[in-house]
Amino acid sequence: MRPALTGGARAQPNTYKMPRALIQERSIVEREFMEFDVVIVGAGPAGLSAACRLKQKAADAGQEISVCVVEKGSEVGAHILSGAVFEPRALNELFPNWKELEAPLNTPVKRDDIYVLKSPEAAAKVPNLFVPKTMHNEGNYIISLGNLCRWLAQQAEGLGVEIYPGFAAQEALIDENGVVRGIVTGDLGVDREGNPKEGYYTPGMELRAKYTLFAEGCRGHIGKQLIKKYKLDSDADAQHYGIGIKEIWDVDPSKHEQGLVVHTAGWPLNDENPGGSFLYHLENNQVVVGLIIDLSYSNPHLSPFDEFQRYKHHPVIKQYLEGGKRVAYGARAICKGGLNSLPKMVFPGGALIGCDLGTLNFAKIKGSHTAMKSGMLAADSVAEALFAGREGGDVLNNYVDAFKGSWLYDELFRSRNFGAAMHKFGAIGGGAFNFIDQNIFGGKIPFTLHDTTPDYATLKKASEAPKIDYPKPDGKISFDKLSSVFLSNTNHEEDQPIHLRLTDPSVPVQKNLPLYDEPAQRYCPAGVYEVVSNDDGSKRFQINAQNCVHCKTCDIKDPAQNITWVAPEGTGGPNYPNM
Repeated sequence: MRPALTGGARAQPNTYKMPRALIQERSIVEREFMEFDVVIVGAGPAGLSAACRLKQKAADAGQEISVCVVEKGSEVGAHILSGAVFEPRALNELFPNWKELEAPLNTPVKRDDIYVLKSPEAAAKVPNLFVPKTMHNEGNYIISLGNLCRWLAQQAEGLGVEIYPGFAAQEALIDENGVVRGIVTGDLGVDREGNPKEGYYTPGMELRAKYTLFAEGCRGHIGKQLIKKYKLDSDADAQHYGIGIKEIWDVDPSKHEQGLVVHTAGWPLNDENPGGSFLYHLENNQVVVGLIIDLSYSNPHLSPFDEFQRYKHHPVIKQYLEGGKRVAYGARAICKGGLNSLPKMVFPGGALIGCDLGTLNFAKIKGSHTAMKSGMLAADSVAEALFAGREGGDVLNNYVDAFKGSWLYDELFRSRNFGAAMHKFGAIGGGAFNFIDQNIFGGKIPFTLHDTTPDYATLKKASEAPKIDYPKPDGKISFDKLSSVFLSNTNHEEDQPIHLRLTDPSVPVQKNLPLYDEPAQRYCPAGVYEVVSNDDGSKRFQINAQNCVHCKTCDIKDPAQNITWVAPEGTGGPNYPNM
């Protein structure tokens, strides 16, 4: 991956007519630009699959398509976090010879163990007969998705894709006709007040494209802006989210069973504050362990981080971790609304793909193969448009048509009721419904459930919800936030504009604190937000942006919708080794 934008497309001074909204801001800044056929924002499974597919189509047609991928992380995979049990269906289509190419799929799933945790000590194992078919993992692999993305990037570069890590797409480049013409990367060397640092300031570049694909992952900040601008969600249910908190452990070889998949439901969560866990045995005596908490939870006193820490003490989980060493930590929000929550996929000049769109299959708890497929379908439609001689800026309706005719649509249709059933009927009732829907009707029960309440609107008042007494971490199985954030290798330049923006700075203390005991103090898994006392006894809201692991939970869950996450300088954020 190249360290700087020096690639094959022309770099020139900016003579482009800027979007009206941006003229004032940039009138004094001269920006260089580069031109490509396609710009892709985000080097995750969706973005890299789209890039590879575009180059494959070009080679098959004997034509040239210039493709640029920008990635805000310091390297490909730096910001990737997933369970991850991986279904190879899309990979089989993209690279049928992936085994020969040594894709990092080394651990086939050997067995699924599913438990209902009834209390801090008790559990019941669920017989396979009563598990929804979608939860079975035969033919799947336990992987590091970060490492798979690194491998995909190698394949992409081998095909001629230009990949630029450390460049954060800051906003879409939109012309006066409302057409997306590419992206603008963030300025470097700007101080906290927004002033250029002498000797360090480098203005961001315009990367212009005939078509731009946005693959930023769940709650991508430009994707969020595009959905709003083009009203892409006008016919969709509210999107729903979870927060996944994950650790990697080196465990005692005697406690390791390569290929074992463990899932749990129940304690420490409940129907009002739902979620579930995973523990997967990778190769090299490593396990990954995580808890996914539904962001529709109602108790403002709940701390997802602390729920995860106490969950690890349950005997079903502790038996594997005891005597082991924790080596990595991270957190990420997950789009789980499914088909009912998908916004429109296209707008003039581009499309949303992967989790920027929201293609995760919640019934399988998998989103990598669906993200890859959405990227491949978008790439097919872009290639078709370019080969037809189109100059870009139009709406890629053939992407929408291809999606509706694909196995991806069929899969999402079959799982459309899964999350809504859990929300409406709870873990037991929802589980029974999903068993009937998936195992008897094959996901085609003749009606559709809807859940239209957004996650930020589900909190009870602090006075109406029980406080939760979390045990202190023991430093062996459970840990505090700061030592956890240290393991995420998170880094942000201290003297740069804070990338967690408050629309109204008074809301946290004047509104959220009295109503909800300011839940940002607890739902952030990195301790970014604190309510601290001033010398005169008054309270203020402090943002420790350097700790941010880019999970986006604050942007999703804030009850006042007052926090907006935007990309920091390129390379900022976590540097996950193999999450």
